[in-house]
Amino acid sequence: MSNITRLTLNISIALMLIPLTVQAQNWPQWRGPNGNGIADKGNYPVTFSATHLWKAELPGKGGSTPIVWNDRIILTSAIGDGAEGEDGVLCYDWTGKLLWQVKLGRQNPGRHARGSGSNPSAVTDGKRIFVFFKSSTAAALDFNGKILWKTNLRETYGEISYFWDLGSSPVLVNSNVVYTVMHEGSSYLLALDQTTGKVVWKADRNYPGGRESPQSYTTPLVVKEENQTTIVVWGADHLTGHDAATGKLIWSYGGFNPDKRAAWRTIASPAYYQGIIVVPYGRGRFTAAMKTGGSGNITEKDFLWQKTDIGADVATPLVSNGRVYLLSFNGILNCLDVATGEEIWQTKLPDSKGVFYSSPTLAGDKLYICSDEGSFYVCEVSPKGIKVLNQTKFEDNFVATPVLLRDRILLRGTKNLYCIGK
Repeated sequence: MSNITRLTLNISIALMLIPLTVQAQNWPQWRGPNGNGIADKGNYPVTFSATHLWKAELPGKGGSTPIVWNDRIILTSAIGDGAEGEDGVLCYDWTGKLLWQVKLGRQNPGRHARGSGSNPSAVTDGKRIFVFFKSSTAAALDFNGKILWKTNLRETYGEISYFWDLGSSPVLVNSNVVYTVMHEGSSYLLALDQTTGKVVWKADRNYPGGRESPQSYTTPLVVKEENQTTIVVWGADHLTGHDAATGKLIWSYGGFNPDKRAAWRTIASPAYYQGIIVVPYGRGRFTAAMKTGGSGNITEKDFLWQKTDIGADVATPLVSNGRVYLLSFNGILNCLDVATGEEIWQTKLPDSKGVFYSSPTLAGDKLYICSDEGSFYVCEVSPKGIKVLNQTKFEDNFVATPVLLRDRILLRGTKNLYCIGK
């Protein structure tokens, strides 16, 4: 084989591999490929206006973050308004065209102004799509919109008494999909077989507390360390670790609310980084970190560190390169050393007059942050602080997390799904 022929062959192989590499980048769950809010490497837009590649008008209210698998964008949404609306699953292609929508029964509308009956994000294994709604409907669909199985947790296990709106997204563990229900009633984790929807295990999780404090809107973490896969659950003033195969309780951290204060419901989920779990609590006023592992009941004396003046109430923390970023309800961004809790810097986002429900997404050294009032920030972060590179105002409201994938940004607003990119 000549050098020219060999070079031509190598170039041809490389060109064939390019789309395969791009195609392999997916966003299969609420916080991205690894469930930590960190995007794959890419050349993502930084300077842009409210113009976009495309936008798709949504058929009803929802707060879930889109997921992406290959050229399919999936999100949950009401189809119709109010008590007459239905729980729905929508599928768009990469150009913004609606391919199909499926109704799964009467919705339970949101109580909060920005809440909805479709707050939990879908999750996929690439073959099936798993969804959860405030109505307590849990279901699996294929990528053609066919319903594979469907069940209702309230009908099977009793009334669910959330004060606000269900927010816990399902997670995939081994061959199961796991749902969490944490309220002032019988609370539990439930693992269903992904293929059949049959119950594999159910683990009760009940802790006494002040009024509303047992209610949790968080999504579990799936932590794989050595030979152990642990489902980490935050709520009811306890951080617990459960065996992924059985749901059995392995360890439990208490001490977050020793005075049993009322209304310490939990919204922001915990974050994981190299054996450390960061937990925001106390309605955004406190943050603690602890080591994974161990067994039995563990108290606050075993916390790695604790901050009594820094926290995040709704937005889930993000950890990268040894630094944890905490976004407060009113737009204050704190950066801490994840190992020590030492404050590295603090800043307030400019013109942050609204509130921040959406969790930030990191791509390289840039944080992408949405406000409820429609502001979208791109911030360069470093150990010295942040530099706001762009602030764009949309005529929409944002609760969902930004999705950064294949050099594009997907933003799910109250009214529309937006795609930003070249």
